[in-house]
Amino acid sequence: MKYIIGIGGITNGGKTTLTNKLIKTLPNCCVVHQDDFFKKPDQIEVGEDGFRQWDVITAMDMEAMTNTIKGWMENPVKFARSHGVTLSSADDVANPDEQIHILIVEGFLLYNYSNLLKVFDKCYYISIPYDECKKRRSTRQYTVPDPPGLFDGHVWPMYLKHRREMENSGLYIEYLDGLKTKEEIYNQVYEDIQNNLLNRL
Repeated sequence: MKYIIGIGGITNGGKTTLTNKLIKTLPNCCVVHQDDFFKKPDQIEVGEDGFRQWDVITAMDMEAMTNTIKGWMENPVKFARSHGVTLSSADDVANPDEQIHILIVEGFLLYNYSNLLKVFDKCYYISIPYDECKKRRSTRQYTVPDPPGLFDGHVWPMYLKHRREMENSGLYIEYLDGLKTKEEIYNQVYEDIQNNLLNRL
């Protein structure tokens, strides 16, 4: 059985932290990080707001990301091995075809790309309020540092725009409170995934 989980959410909301905890505890679990598909800085356009447009879907090679996910869908065992993921032994299940393979797709604009909307079995979205997001963002070190005014002039307005688009997509999304502790969020999601997997057996 193949199961694809989306972990979306606001910048600095805790997506990667949650993902990293889940991949350690879920069986045969691989991950695709949307951040790995950012284009090179010289390919990022400068918008009308005067900032490089990092927080829009065109800043990423979404076709390459989609193809990576399709590669997992076609052969999760081969994908896992090529990404250094240790698989549980097929001897642990009576029928190897019944083995569970999980893919977590993590990123801040997961649910804004139409070609991906149908691949998710479960969608989560972590949100935090403006003040907390701005505070967390200011403490992060990025490869390309944030220029002054980027958060209020580009990051937050783009978040609001993309969140509205996502909410209008018709996709069923479970919202997570990013102000809860890392452990609380993890426990909530892990338990939910376990229940969903059991219901599919």
